Amino acid sequence: MNNAQELLEAQQKRFRRLDPVLPAAYPLPHHGEPILAHLDSGESVAGLSAHTHQPPGSLPSLWSTADTYELFPLLGEHPRAGMDVLLRSFGEQLATGAIPERDSACLVTWPSRDVSATRALLDHGFVPLSCLAVRTPAPKVDTKLSGTVKMRRAGPPDLDRVVELALAELEYAALVGASVLRPDAAGLKRSAAGVRLRTRSTPGNTDVPGSDAGGDPVWLAERGETPLGLAECGWLDADNHHSGHRLGNGLWGYVNCLSVREEHRGTGIGRDLMTMAHNDFAAAGAVGSFLYYNPANPVSPVFWHRQGYRPLWTIWEIRPATALR
Repeated sequence: MNNAQELLEAQQKRFRRLDPVLPAAYPLPHHGEPILAHLDSGESVAGLSAHTHQPPGSLPSLWSTADTYELFPLLGEHPRAGMDVLLRSFGEQLATGAIPERDSACLVTWPSRDVSATRALLDHGFVPLSCLAVRTPAPKVDTKLSGTVKMRRAGPPDLDRVVELALAELEYAALVGASVLRPDAAGLKRSAAGVRLRTRSTPGNTDVPGSDAGGDPVWLAERGETPLGLAECGWLDADNHHSGHRLGNGLWGYVNCLSVREEHRGTGIGRDLMTMAHNDFAAAGAVGSFLYYNPANPVSPVFWHRQGYRPLWTIWEIRPATALR
């Protein structure tokens, strides 16, 4: 099997056997450098590599290195051996360019259940820095508030509170995952939160969920005048969005940030915030919800699994990119 289209079709069939929630099409970049490698049997595997640069002052720079070199493998029916030889060719390709020694990464996003490829990724120095996890809709449940804690939808006057809690989550995430605490993080978070809080769009309004119009649902937990927790959520139409290739078709709710003050973790505030968010997603008719979490985070994987989420894609990274072996 040497044809790239044949490799892609065989790979998609294998993905569907592994996980029926994976989308029908494997994402490939619009522009990329082709890579070819050969197994000991003489069969070929292939892939595309794409370089992305996040300039200073861009919001994605808070969850990505400045320069990312991403590999999109086409392995057919050879996940382990194919990934191994393709990563070797990927390294040879990178060695011919001027790869930054700092603030760079190699990245492979791969189905979480395709564990046959895991050994090859680990052997080449990749680590699972984050997961895209999904949750299917569940029946609406009653929110049982934690003691005297009040849950409500945030609005523009809450901007300072939202930014404070969002920055606290970023600082923690930068210790255990892919997030990067940049010097301009406060300003970037403030601008993004301002857009989210500007209007209160819903799937029935003219502000389309998942668009840049703002109005994504943001939930606050507070006791008196003290904010204790934040659930910063939104909408994504997987049929009309650049990230839709990682998800099945339809309207999805997403959780951009869940933050609870450290001294109040374990009291049920995060659970109650997510109950509010999940009820909102269900009322809008979302086909499911998704989020990203860090596997190395000592608290979030357990929390999100209890909320009904499970990994769909794992994002494997090496930092810096020159560390690929």
